[in-house]
This record gives sequence, C-alpha cells and structure tokens, in this order.
Amino acid sequence: MTDTAPAKPGFKQKAKAEFREYLVVSAYLAFFFCALVAYTMLLLRQYDVESDSMNFSFAIINALIIGKIILIGKMMKVGRGLEARPLYQTVIFKSFLYSLLVFVFHLIEEFVKRLIRGEPSGTVLHNMHANELISRSIVVFCAFIPLFAFIELRRVVGEEEFYALFSKRGAATNPGLSTGN
Repeated sequence: MTDTAPAKPGFKQKAKAEFREYLVVSAYLAFFFCALVAYTMLLLRQYDVESDSMNFSFAIINALIIGKIILIGKMMKVGRGLEARPLYQTVIFKSFLYSLLVFVFHLIEEFVKRLIRGEPSGTVLHNMHANELISRSIVVFCAFIPLFAFIELRRVVGEEEFYALFSKRGAATNPGLSTGN
C-alpha cells in the first residue's frame, strides 16, 4: 500500500525556496530603492545640490536587509491573524506594518551615516530631516502594496497556479493549467 500524500519538503528544498523568495523580494526592493535614489539625485541636481553616490549602496543594503526582515516576519507569522479578512485588508495591513519597520531602519541608517561622516553623536538626531524620512516611508508603503498583493495572491491561489498565471500561455483563461488539467 502506497501513501499518495505528497512528502514534506526537506531542509534543502525549504532553504532553496526561501532563498529564491529572498532574492525575488530583495531584487524588487533594490530596483525600487535604487530608482528612488536616482530620482532624488536628479531632483537635487536641478538645484545644484550634490548628492552622495554612496546612496545606491545604501539602497541595495536596505533592500537586502528589508528583504530578510520580510521573510523573518513571514516565518514569525506576522499578520497571519488578518489572513481570513478580505485580501485588500491583509495587503494594506502588511504594507503598513513593514513600512513602519522600514521607517525605523531608515532612522538607524541616517544615524549611522551621519556618525560615519563625523557629526557629533549629540547633534545627529537634531540634524535629521523627519519630513524626508516620513515622505520616503509613504513612498515605500506605496511600493509595498503591489509586493504584498503578489505575496498574498500567491498564498491564496497556491504557488504553482500563481507562477502558471505569469509564465504559461493561456493560464489566466484556463483554470487548472498548472496542474496539467
């Protein structure tokens, strides 16, 4: 008698899946954060204000760290209690929650950057531009909405069906295509 239930994925399969998800999330965030840095640099250049090209490095580091924070939050089941609600509510809540995390991370990042540049530690918080950090967090919140929409949609429809919708011809009009039906 054979057991037809699918075997649970092993450690290697889980590690590969999590690393692939980390790469996808981090790549999306890196693309977005670098675009935001480039836009900011272009705006500042219009007013003859030089900006630091090191910001691209910080954008990529932010993407990698925030990508990991998102995966850790997923493993810790952050927002899992709202998953029974309509999808838009789950997406908005998770986008807001992770935007707050990004805001805190940006505060820490600005603090470290200013210390590296030699500002006295007592004046670092005073010299931060809260309006810029808040507006950046609002933009990040808007970028998180499609990210979490895709993550939640994949959770609801299933991973195979989700990827089939984006990678197989006719999948959107032919339900069950990913299962071979």
